[in-house]
Amino acid sequence: METMQTTHATSLPNILTYGRIVAVPLLVACFYFPGETFRLIALGLFIAAAVTDFFDGYLARAWHQQSALGRMLDPIADKLLVAACLMMMAADGTIRGWSMLAAVIILAREILVSGLREFLAELRVSVPVTKLSKWKTTVQLVAIGVLLGAPAIEPILPGLTMTGITCLWIAALLTLYTGFDYFRAGISHLLKEA
Repeated sequence: METMQTTHATSLPNILTYGRIVAVPLLVACFYFPGETFRLIALGLFIAAAVTDFFDGYLARAWHQQSALGRMLDPIADKLLVAACLMMMAADGTIRGWSMLAAVIILAREILVSGLREFLAELRVSVPVTKLSKWKTTVQLVAIGVLLGAPAIEPILPGLTMTGITCLWIAALLTLYTGFDYFRAGISHLLKEA
């Protein structure tokens, strides 16, 4: 049993998840250095982390290496990455004005859904991830990636920031809808418990 747990802890899918967590402070550090070079490094780190988000789950399923550790760390890694990027871009003014509302909606939904999932897990109720949630995640990652790279790339591709902000709002709207889906799925259990 211990060997199996050790194997799962050091499996490639879990190592990819660990890498995504390690990328977060490195990405945040890039914001403390001026210039386009560090913004492009942040974009590179983000793209690498986003790619591992796909591969860790895919490989875990394909190689039958799914584990409780992976199921716990994967959403944590995702939320750390998204939250850190949104907060740092809000701090440096990439996201400002009304667009801050889109970022707050995304962060609030992530926290609420995490709490709901934790509550339902205690009741041994599983809430499956819908296809629309996967689309939401994809649009959200694209929005953040575009906004990360925009300050460095916009001189070559004008309008990149506006494209990123538009994607961020689309992600926020999908976030509201999918968040309501999760709440609706869990409401009956919440009412029973009450």
